[in-house]
Order: sequence, then C-alpha cells, then structure tokens
Amino acid sequence: MQTFEDYLNSNIPQIDTFYKDYNIAIKHIMSASGKLFRPKLLLSIVKTYEPLLLESSYQVALAVELFHTYSLIHDDLPAMDDSPLRRGIKTLHTIYDEATAVLIGDAFNTHAFELISTASFRDDVKIELVKILAKNGGLGGMVFGQAIDLAYENKLLTLEQVEILHLNKTAKLIAASLVMGAVIVGLDSKVKDRLYQFGLDLGLLFQVQDDIIDVTLSAEEAGKPTGNDEDKNSFINLLGLEESVAYANNLASKIEEDFKSFEPKLQSALKELLDKYLHRHRV
Repeated sequence: MQTFEDYLNSNIPQIDTFYKDYNIAIKHIMSASGKLFRPKLLLSIVKTYEPLLLESSYQVALAVELFHTYSLIHDDLPAMDDSPLRRGIKTLHTIYDEATAVLIGDAFNTHAFELISTASFRDDVKIELVKILAKNGGLGGMVFGQAIDLAYENKLLTLEQVEILHLNKTAKLIAASLVMGAVIVGLDSKVKDRLYQFGLDLGLLFQVQDDIIDVTLSAEEAGKPTGNDEDKNSFINLLGLEESVAYANNLASKIEEDFKSFEPKLQSALKELLDKYLHRHRV
C-alpha cells in the first residue's frame, strides 16, 4: 500500500501544459509539504476504524492539504503578512509575482472541493465533507480569523479575543480534519462533537506553540521568518514568553486528560501524532 506522501507527490495538481510556468510554480510550493498534520489527523482515524477505506481517503486528505496550502500562500502575500519564506522555501510571490501566487492559491482552494466531490464515497458523505471544510475554512472559520488578525494589527486584544481570533484562523481547520475522518468511517454525532472540541484545543495549542517558536528559534530552524509578530495579536505579545509557555503547558495537559477519556480505539488512532506534536513548544 502506498503512503499518503507518495500519493501526494504523484498527484500534485496541474493545469493545461500551455501554462507550464504555473505547473513549475505549483510543484515548487508542493515540494515542501510541511508536517501534513491536518491530512494525517483525518487519515489516522480512517486507518484505525476502516483500514479498507484508507487509500480511498487519500483524495480527501489531499483536498485538506491543498486547502491549507492555499491559505498559507495567501497569508504570505504582501497584502497580508508579506513573508519571503514558508516551510523552508521561498514563497511564490517572491519567486514569481503576486498575481501568480493569488491564482495558484485560488486554484488550490477550488480544486480541493473538486477532489472531495469526485472521491469514492456515497454522495451524502461527500456533501458532509464539503460542508465541514467550507464552514471551517471560510466565513465561519479560517478566513474570518485572518480578517480579524489583519484588522487588529497594532491594537491590543484581550486574551479571550485572541483565543477567538486563533480558534478561527488556525484551530477550526484542524478540528475539521478530525471530524472529516470521523464522517468517512461513520462515527456517531457525540464522538464527532467531542473530536471537534478536541481539535479546537489542539489547534489553539498549535498557535501558541508557533508564537513561542517565533521568538525562540531562528528562521532556519523554524523554516519560516521569525521575530515577525511584533504588530500581531500573538500570545507572546499579550502574555510574554514565560506565561505563554505556561498557557501552552496547561492546554497540553487539558488535551492529554481529554485524550484519556476517549475510547481505546480512538486513542490508538491519535496517539502517534499527539506524542510527536503535543509538547513541541518545549523543544
């Protein structure tokens, strides 16, 4: 059985060969696919509960990764964070131009939903998957969080407001990935609700960890520019480094306690990823 990484590398989207420069740009941005955390969350649930559906789920997992990559391409644009580096490679707008980056981001966004719509699942499952990704990635989630982030640069928010910002910008797509896996294998609504809340906590932890990494690692170590959040509503700017680490530790402890309350099969599905990422702020 091929791995998801192999599947991703052999299924990088392409457009008409007449536009070969765009294909080169697409291959460039997909060559550094990052941690693949979101698709791996989805696939870990499928692999544990319905392993025969694993390879069929790769197409949906790729959709999640493409959608996430679109968000990073746009987040790095000059109109937003104006970042020259992402995942250890140069961002698209710095190699090509802003229009190319915008269009490739747009293409990844829409292609994600095409992939889900043509996956080998029942129509009702595919409709639910589309709904979850659209809701958590759009006005009710990631895009809304990004809008808050930009609107309130240089305006200090409260801790509760910062949590709302990052729950939308970062956490909801992580939570959605877990629930999409649960939909594919047919877990009941109570389990899906618990997974969603668990994913929100996990996503919030990821954001705090990224804020800590921004002030403790070099750009080479982090794979992206660091020390760039002075104008942002980061946890570091609000709480300081020491309190941010304490916040992350408390949130990690809560996630661990919630994890222990899951049924053994669900624990088995998520244990490897949690072991790898839950305490990365302590490195």
